[in-house]
Amino acid sequence: MAARSSGNVMWRSSCLLPGRVAAVCSRGAGSVSSASEPLSSLQDKPRTLEDLPRVTLWELLYRMTFQGFHNRMHELQIYEKKLYGPIYRGATNHICVNTPQLLAEVLRNDNKLPSRGDMAVWKEYRDMRGFGYGLFTENGEKWYNFRAVLNKRMLHPRDSAQYCDTLNDVVTDFIKRMCYLRQGSPTGDLVPDIANEFYRFSLEAIASILLETRLGCLEKEIPKGTQEFINSISKMFSYNFIVTLMPKWSRSLLPYWGHYIAGWDGIFNFATNLIDKRMEVLQQRLDDNQDVEGQYLAYLLSNTQMSMKDVYGNISELLLAGVDTTSNTLTWTLHLLSKNPQAQDRLYEEVSALVPADRIPSAEEVTRMQYLRAVIKESLRMYPVVPINARVVTDKDVTIGGYQFPKNTAFTFSHYAISHDEDVFPESFTFKPERWLRDGRIRPNAFGAIPFGFGVRGCVGRRVAELEMYLALFRLIRQFEIKPDPTVGELKCINRTVLVPDKPLSLHFVDRGGENAA
Repeated sequence: MAARSSGNVMWRSSCLLPGRVAAVCSRGAGSVSSASEPLSSLQDKPRTLEDLPRVTLWELLYRMTFQGFHNRMHELQIYEKKLYGPIYRGATNHICVNTPQLLAEVLRNDNKLPSRGDMAVWKEYRDMRGFGYGLFTENGEKWYNFRAVLNKRMLHPRDSAQYCDTLNDVVTDFIKRMCYLRQGSPTGDLVPDIANEFYRFSLEAIASILLETRLGCLEKEIPKGTQEFINSISKMFSYNFIVTLMPKWSRSLLPYWGHYIAGWDGIFNFATNLIDKRMEVLQQRLDDNQDVEGQYLAYLLSNTQMSMKDVYGNISELLLAGVDTTSNTLTWTLHLLSKNPQAQDRLYEEVSALVPADRIPSAEEVTRMQYLRAVIKESLRMYPVVPINARVVTDKDVTIGGYQFPKNTAFTFSHYAISHDEDVFPESFTFKPERWLRDGRIRPNAFGAIPFGFGVRGCVGRRVAELEMYLALFRLIRQFEIKPDPTVGELKCINRTVLVPDKPLSLHFVDRGGENAA
């Protein structure tokens, strides 16, 4: 009861007397100084979750409805950190942590089978439609078996390097599309809605790896259904958070659940149709005694750990993850570079010096480029694709930040607040790729920005995604100078489960006179 009271006091003071927030927080159990200190020798008993300040559901709904946080949940992380400190109880009784040190404490308690947390509404859709769970929705031994299969083709750098030629072909077609779009603009160099173009690029790239198929997303006229798939991803993510909070009885009264289901239907219809078509091709090759060894889908189908339902579930989720993550990161990266010409000039110097102008780079070459990698990493720090994640410690009691928690406690990671922690990242809202350079400076806390996760539950497609982004950014910066479009105005991010721009982003791609892909 005391913990809940302290949470309410903090909330009321923030609404009525903002200047006193720091003083109120210093009295609470979740203040910045107390949460990471060892237990006081004067305490009669260890602190527990009952001693933590708490956000009630009504407080959360008030902030979403009346304080404008409904699509800015990432900003709410920073707001609540100021109120409650680095560790507190969230509205659904999960434990929110928002410093690198506390994040590290939780993740270092992972076991062999870490649980991501509540994916109930994702699973509910799959149960409704008869689809299997994929790598993101599954837990336990079955997840471990999936991961063991998928790791062999994606996770190690040498595994991703085998896709370099395929990805470079996709990048070449993307450069051609940029040239085509520029020609149709009034200025001869403007590309409208670059985020949607990167969606098409990312879909073409991930499909070329998972299904060994070129979809034609970068042609002048894209294939039927492709844009619907992209729109379905947006729809599903847009309604994901609210349907998680909604009670089931409200689903027939409010439209959100129907929109959410429609989004998933569009995703799975597109993905399963692609898989079925590719299976027909593989079967025909087998009938013709042709070799299918090395084909990614054939590899999954031949693996005895996976049923057909499992293949549908995993490929659909990998397509989904492969599109949204890389497209949004590249969008934010070009936006940041357009606003920071000195950083862009430094990147151009690096890419121009290390690979001859008449040659396309290899995987080994781009992964050795320190500033190129630092630009991507800094973009991901400032705009983490997934600003919130979770973990359930299932097998033991744990002590985090001086508080004791029983097993099966759910922890929520406030990645946006963590990656904007001024103690770790001074001038955290300033784009500074040099933070990440290995040039003798003290580098930030490794847990300050972990956009691909940590440990065995880290992103299985990380190496492929990084290579895709390195190759695309290298070629774009070598050929074009990226300049902002003044008519766009200030660009902000909104939380649609993933962080996306609040308006279409147009950019000027000014030809440097380099490679001629047109």
